[in-house]
Amino acid sequence: MKEETSAAQKLQELIKIMKRLRSPDGCKWDKAQTHKSLIKCLREEAREVVAAIENKDDENLKEELGDLLLQIVFHSAIAREENRFTLSEVIDGLNKKLLRRHPHVFGGAKASTPQEALAHWREIKKREKAAKQTLK
Repeated sequence: MKEETSAAQKLQELIKIMKRLRSPDGCKWDKAQTHKSLIKCLREEAREVVAAIENKDDENLKEELGDLLLQIVFHSAIAREENRFTLSEVIDGLNKKLLRRHPHVFGGAKASTPQEALAHWREIKKREKAAKQTLK
């Protein structure tokens, strides 16, 4: 297995490729896509990831995870073009969520079993959803 020292650089390259594909001189198909038009692709790629896992096919899993990552980058590019949000915001939100929902790792809470860890996650998620409802 190769070191992942250049994962950030490779992600930057992927972002540049997507920008080019969606640019005026890019790919006509890619430029025409919207969040809604990509739903079918997103579902298909997620199913293919599941199939690769179930088949214990690491080579295919690696490829399908790449296709799923493409969907995330694609949707984020569309949102950026519409001034809605960026891939950086997606990643930042995920990072913050992981820190919040793992108080047994990044805070003072204890979780001795996977079930206790999951209970923390579910309780925090429940509180977050309730807080969002009160803001509406």
